[in-house]
Amino acid sequence: MPLNVEIKAVVRDLARLHKCASKLSNNSGEVLHQEDIFFNSPQGRLKLRVIKVHGKIGELSGDMSRLLSRCLGVKGTVKKTRTLYMVDQTRIHVDSVVGLGDFMELEVLLRDDQTVEDGEKIASDLQQKLGVEKEDLLSEAYMDMILKKQ
Repeated sequence: MPLNVEIKAVVRDLARLHKCASKLSNNSGEVLHQEDIFFNSPQGRLKLRVIKVHGKIGELSGDMSRLLSRCLGVKGTVKKTRTLYMVDQTRIHVDSVVGLGDFMELEVLLRDDQTVEDGEKIASDLQQKLGVEKEDLLSEAYMDMILKKQ
């Protein structure tokens, strides 16, 4: 059984989404600056997530990135500013992705006693409360969208 249920959507009104997410979570969210570096891999995806704190990256992340870049080559990079809100067992990610625009992801963290259907119901309810329309839903990863634009 999957550990979570996820949905992703294009954001049409960023300010409205932040306001709704803040109200639902009872906080203003945590802002994260992330860079996901994807490396060439013969099978699947190999990603290193670098979280920047005060404009700096950790020493280990920098070393690992250089090592993997030399060994495998970089397939692409996703740079984003993510605001994280928690609503019960669901993470709401509001992402501004460089070169792509604004997006929202819901990640329902399933408990051991919950089914995928339970998670889908929770996600659907939050989707409605956040004003996300069905036509805004996406299935592609940010990296895939970036590669299509190149």
